Amino acid sequence: MIRFEGVSKHFPGAPGPAVDRLDLTIPEGSTSVLIGPSGCGKSTTLRLVNRLIDPDAGRITLGGRDVATTDPIALRRGIGYVLQGVGLFPHRSVAENVATVPGLLGWPKARIAGRVDAMLDLVGLDPATYRDRRPDALSGGQRQRVGVARALAADPPVILMDEPFGAVDPVARGRLQAEIGAILKRLSKTVLIVTHDIDEAMLMGDRVVLMRAGRVVQAEVPRALLAAPADAFVASFVGEDRALRRLALVTVAEAAEPGEAVGAPSIAAGASLRDALSAMLAAGCTRLVVTGGPGARHVTLDAIQRAGSVGKREA
Repeated sequence: MIRFEGVSKHFPGAPGPAVDRLDLTIPEGSTSVLIGPSGCGKSTTLRLVNRLIDPDAGRITLGGRDVATTDPIALRRGIGYVLQGVGLFPHRSVAENVATVPGLLGWPKARIAGRVDAMLDLVGLDPATYRDRRPDALSGGQRQRVGVARALAADPPVILMDEPFGAVDPVARGRLQAEIGAILKRLSKTVLIVTHDIDEAMLMGDRVVLMRAGRVVQAEVPRALLAAPADAFVASFVGEDRALRRLALVTVAEAAEPGEAVGAPSIAAGASLRDALSAMLAAGCTRLVVTGGPGARHVTLDAIQRAGSVGKREA
C-alpha cells in the first residue's frame, strides 16, 4: 500500500504548490491511475514515491514504512519504474537491460539468466530472438515491453509508470495497454500510473484519480467516474463522449442475451461493447452472434444503447 498523508511540494519560483496537502491511498495489489491537466501535480506525486524528489511537508508510507527513513538507492531498487521513452541503456543488450536490478542486488548469474528469459516471455518477446539484440534494433513497442520486463525483473511489489506508452505509435499503444495491464493485474502488483490519456486511464486503472492544482478532485473506479462526475470540471475532463468510453469498459458477455441470431456477424464474448457497436455500424446490422461463451447468445443494439445511457441518466 502507498499512502500520502498531507503531502505538499512547492518548487522555487512556481506560483503555487505542485502538490497541495495531498491525502491519497493506493490499495495494495491494485492499479491506480493519476490523470489531470498539465501542471496538476500528477508526475510530481509519482516521483515523490521513489524519492526522485522529496516533499516539503507531510508523509509518504510504503507498506507502512515512511519512505523518508529509507535510503533512496535501496528504496528505488525495491520499486519497478517504467517511463516514457523507456530509458534502456543503448550500449547493453536486451538481456543486460532486463538484468540491471537483479545484478545490482547480487543475484547469481544462473538465477539472473532464468529470470531474464521468464520476464521476456511474460511480456511477449521470445527470449531466443530478442535476448541479444540492442535497443536500437527494436520497435517502440518492443522497447516498451523490455522496459516493463526490466521493471518486473526483481519482482518488486510496487511499480511506478510515468506516461509509459506516450512514445509508442497509436497502432501498438492499445494492444500494449491491454496486455501490460492484464499482466500487472495477474501479478497483483501495486501499480501507480501517470498518464494524460483518458482512454488509457479507463482501460488500465482499477481506480482513476483525477487531480487539479495539486489536489484530488475525484477518485473512483472507471465506470463510476464516467457515470457520475463529481462536478463540471470532471465532466468536462472525461468528455461529452463518456457514454462511448463507458462502452469500452463493458464486455459483450455482460450485455449478451440467450438465443440464436441466425445469419448475423459474430463477435467474441471478451470484446468491448464499443467494438460491438463498431462492428454493427460496419455491417449495417442490429445484432451480433456472441462466440466463446456458454450456449447460444447474441448482443443487440438496444442492449448497447442501454449500457451507454447509464452514464447520462446518473450524471
